[in-house]
Amino acid sequence: MPFVRRCFHWKGESTHPKYEICLQIRQAMRVVAAIIALLVVSATFVGCLGRQTEEANQGPELDEGFGAFSVVAPVDTGINVYHNHFAMNGSYPQWLLNQLGVNMVCNITKNGTWDERYEADRESCWDVIGSGDIVWFKGSRIIGTTPDDDTEIPILDDPSDGHGTAVTGAVLNANPEAVIFFVEGFSDAAVLAAANQPLVDIITTSFGPILSVPVPGIEDATKVAVVQEKKIHTGAADNSPSPAIQDSTAGPPWSIGISGYAEEDDNQKETMSGSYPDIAADWTQFLPNHDDIDGYHWTSGTSFATPRTAGLLSEVLENLRSEFDDLSSGADPSSRMGLIVNGTNFSMTNDDLRDALNLSAWYPSFSSWDPLSGTTPVSPVAPCTQVGWGVVNESNVQPIIEHLNGSNAMSQRPFDVEICMETNQEIREAYWN
Repeated sequence: MPFVRRCFHWKGESTHPKYEICLQIRQAMRVVAAIIALLVVSATFVGCLGRQTEEANQGPELDEGFGAFSVVAPVDTGINVYHNHFAMNGSYPQWLLNQLGVNMVCNITKNGTWDERYEADRESCWDVIGSGDIVWFKGSRIIGTTPDDDTEIPILDDPSDGHGTAVTGAVLNANPEAVIFFVEGFSDAAVLAAANQPLVDIITTSFGPILSVPVPGIEDATKVAVVQEKKIHTGAADNSPSPAIQDSTAGPPWSIGISGYAEEDDNQKETMSGSYPDIAADWTQFLPNHDDIDGYHWTSGTSFATPRTAGLLSEVLENLRSEFDDLSSGADPSSRMGLIVNGTNFSMTNDDLRDALNLSAWYPSFSSWDPLSGTTPVSPVAPCTQVGWGVVNESNVQPIIEHLNGSNAMSQRPFDVEICMETNQEIREAYWN
């Protein structure tokens, strides 16, 4: 199995002896990171820890008319469809289910513990889902599929994992209205299951080779998704300072490679995240558990910065589609002529959205760096080699929308930034082509 890109986290209570040990280690590593950063030497920092908290989050209610929408496809371990984070009051319209190829509906149980719900649905749902089935889990925002015949429980997150649940939670943290087309798996086939779905807008993947070693991965499938099917792909850089350029998930020039920064902390680069990516996004988030119905935990990594960015981009698409009366999704070359927004007197491509994303990114001030935070300060000189075009969060969404709809164009980036990132793209094109 490919290495999923997350920081280590402890989900036990804070009184657990291992938690205290981990806290001591974390404090020690912060001091080490500060010393190393002051000496301007590459650092190794073991990531953040997590603590489970019970908190419910009922999903937003859908309007009867449904309106403009966007479809995001996380490709990962599986998903906990029973968690309140994914709940939806209302139903997807039948035309949407038809166009997404849904051939099975599981009316999931709403009462009891996770185990009780799973057992209640086992005979009518989990035991009958087959490879290639596209299933809507009614009562949730999740439409899921798997191309894998060997999975123990199709689509449902592995009881010993939880990565896919947290990844999908990060998408909805950024855009609670996103339609989720979840694909279980780590293969080209899994990526292609999303790529070949005309209504999917954005594919997000958070797995790849450790240390970004230059080995084949999913690059052929993501190329089909972006270059041929005109979708957007967000790919996680590694949880190490390794350059992202040669990484098979974040490196190809058609992919948006994403590193991490300490949002709502000191806003500096997370030491243990890839270098010279496209952008950096929120590294540490509060995300749903995979083995209960209302629990959450703090966890960190490029695994979660990446789908959060996918969610932000889907929010941009929804807004522009609503503004210009585009009531479909995707950028199907046949039915939508490769246009990811195709509205009244307005259209745009995936390239247009990516260009606006790059213009909107920004560099945190070196002055906000906390030497005890464990982060690496964003250098005033060539910050692009650390965080690419810059960092992206919710504050970028409105400027991107206004730039694309023509109401308030963003300025071009400084010349040195453009040269640095043009060089980045040229290296990637030479390497991957």
